[in-house]
Amino acid sequence: MRETTGPEEKAAAAAPTTPAEWRGYLKRYGDAYLRNEADGEELVDLLDEDQLEVLDGGGRVDLWLGEAPAREEALVESEERLGVRFPPSLRGFYLASDGWTRVGGAWVGEGVHPCGRVSWMRDGDAGSRVTAIYDSIPGNEDLVQLFSRSLEVARGEDFWLLDPTDVGPDGEWAAYEFAPKYGDPTKYPRFSALFDSGYTSMGG
Repeated sequence: MRETTGPEEKAAAAAPTTPAEWRGYLKRYGDAYLRNEADGEELVDLLDEDQLEVLDGGGRVDLWLGEAPAREEALVESEERLGVRFPPSLRGFYLASDGWTRVGGAWVGEGVHPCGRVSWMRDGDAGSRVTAIYDSIPGNEDLVQLFSRSLEVARGEDFWLLDPTDVGPDGEWAAYEFAPKYGDPTKYPRFSALFDSGYTSMGG
């Protein structure tokens, strides 16, 4: 499994944890997404004519690409359903935005799930299919175990996973970006570092 090094480690150190940090960060993230990631058709879908004109002129458009903050009660309900307490950076994210619709530099077209849709990878249709495929191929025991114990927080062609058995001194869980077609997950020290990898890839 690949682990992030160098510039990514520096980015991870500055990644947000608290709801207030996430709110400021996500505004910058959305601005970078509009400028560097969204294509013309997507921009027309996201912005009105006045906003498009501002963006074309080099100005900044104040557009929130996430959702309303999750209520603490909804967050606790999701944690109780799954039998865990989410790690700090994931909790902070949800208390700033209950999901995120546009992710840069990653094949997770559904975006980050709202807290009510976070599930164990093994329980989802897509996750169980991928697990079965890898389980049928000798030599994938470590991957299958990772799938079996991890939470799925985002999905598209790829998966974003959090491993509750790999906890750092700050209470953060190891996070993984996994592309089934390549089969080699990339490991990050926390959810915010995984999320920040998209921001970095957009030049943020």
